[in-house]
Amino acid sequence: MKILALILFALLILSLVRPGFGFKSQKPTDYASEGPQFDIRTHLSGKFISEGLIYGPAGKVVSRFVAEMNGAWDGQRGTLAEDFTYANGGIQQRKWHLAMGQNGEFIARADDIIGDGTGQQMGAAVRLNYRIRLPEASGGHVLDVTDWMYLMENGTILNRSEMRKFGVKVAELFATIRPVEE
Repeated sequence: MKILALILFALLILSLVRPGFGFKSQKPTDYASEGPQFDIRTHLSGKFISEGLIYGPAGKVVSRFVAEMNGAWDGQRGTLAEDFTYANGGIQQRKWHLAMGQNGEFIARADDIIGDGTGQQMGAAVRLNYRIRLPEASGGHVLDVTDWMYLMENGTILNRSEMRKFGVKVAELFATIRPVEE
């Protein structure tokens, strides 16, 4: 048991001193040659359903949710409205404002996001980095978030996110995002 604790402690220290270790070591260029080609203007347009889990720092599921999403684009600018319903009965809404830049880069803004989120789409993947202020009911903490979304051949998007405070991972999210047939 002591050896396992030492290994886990070493991995934690390594992730703090070497930010390129683990989840954060991915780069959009790692997926540049993979398909299908993920274009947020196409693949985040229309109605979607998202189902997900949020894991706490110990790896235990601390929250489950279902979200209805609706994306709309006008050229290089778009919105993505999210209506979350949590297993504990809580609800949350977020509306992203997205603006495409050069070479697959984009900016993302929302009311609970501090400053601009920065994104990059390349190949079958999208990475989005931002700082989020949690609702007061969740402590009002500010977390650094990295979202990775991966487009599957059937149009489903797999979303994995890490949330960190002071560089330490405090939560992880996994969700599916599927188009809704109309």
